[in-house]
Amino acid sequence: MLLLVGLGNPSPDNEHNRHNVGFKVIDAINQEFNLSKQKPKFKGLLTTGTIGDKKVYAIKPLTFMNNSGQCIRELIEYFKIDAKDVFVFHDDLDINFGKVKAKFGGSSAGHNGIESIDKFIGKDYSRVRIGIGRPESKEEVSDHVLKNFNDEEKENMNNNIKKIITSLVILIDKKLELFSSKVNQN
Repeated sequence: MLLLVGLGNPSPDNEHNRHNVGFKVIDAINQEFNLSKQKPKFKGLLTTGTIGDKKVYAIKPLTFMNNSGQCIRELIEYFKIDAKDVFVFHDDLDINFGKVKAKFGGSSAGHNGIESIDKFIGKDYSRVRIGIGRPESKEEVSDHVLKNFNDEEKENMNNNIKKIITSLVILIDKKLELFSSKVNQN
């Protein structure tokens, strides 16, 4: 069993902002792979189904970004999913806009959602870091992540999400470098 997690903030005001790109990926996965209808469980919106030959759970935590770990811990304990079988999709300021990097473990790099997950389940899970670019000054960071994508960025991000979906089977086979390479091809 695998758990796919998309990070974001559940309020309607945040729906289209950079910080919610993880939610967008989970929505696309749910649609593409015909996962079950979203149900509120484990402090999140949960879907289930299969991708390839693997049973998956996909969740969008409703705890807000900074408390995402609570939702994840409850779910993996209930279904007895190993942390190594968790994949978290999230925005990343340190990656150029539109680039995607998958990695196993590592530091949170100051991302509050990742810090929360690390606190609750440890660091031994996979992260799919989706580049949103960094603003000019450090003071603009919180505004930047909560800002909506402009039309051109939205189109580019939708194309990147399609590439993520197309290569998802590679990701869930834990071929992280190959996945990153495929998604970043033009």
